[in-house]
Amino acid sequence: MVDALARIVFGGVALTSQALDHAAEGRDLTFTQWWAIAIVGESERGRRVGEVAHRMNATLQATSHLLRRLEDRGLLSLTRDQNDRRATVAQLSPEGAHLRSAVLARRRELLAGMARGLDPSAPADEVLVELARRFAAYPR
Repeated sequence: MVDALARIVFGGVALTSQALDHAAEGRDLTFTQWWAIAIVGESERGRRVGEVAHRMNATLQATSHLLRRLEDRGLLSLTRDQNDRRATVAQLSPEGAHLRSAVLARRRELLAGMARGLDPSAPADEVLVELARRFAAYPR
């Protein structure tokens, strides 16, 4: 079962990278930059830099640097938290929100293709093994 989960996770990263390449064509975003955009965009009000760092299991300094680069590219803005002036909040720009939506939509299309034809009444372990097989065979 663990091997099946590992193949699905590995395949999911490859599938997300493909969606990123398709939706963010010409933007040359790294997977780490995408991950930060995905996290920041989970809330319309944005996320504190410390929250993003925690979710990414990264240092505050590295995350601040990453988010400043994304701000320089026009994908988000960094502002002082109104409730705690010591904290900084990252919020997606309209361009960043559009990019996030496009990547998520493309990834959803690709995932739907992976799930097409699966028997929802089959035992969960059989479905998991079949998904793992499909992810392992997925073109990279």
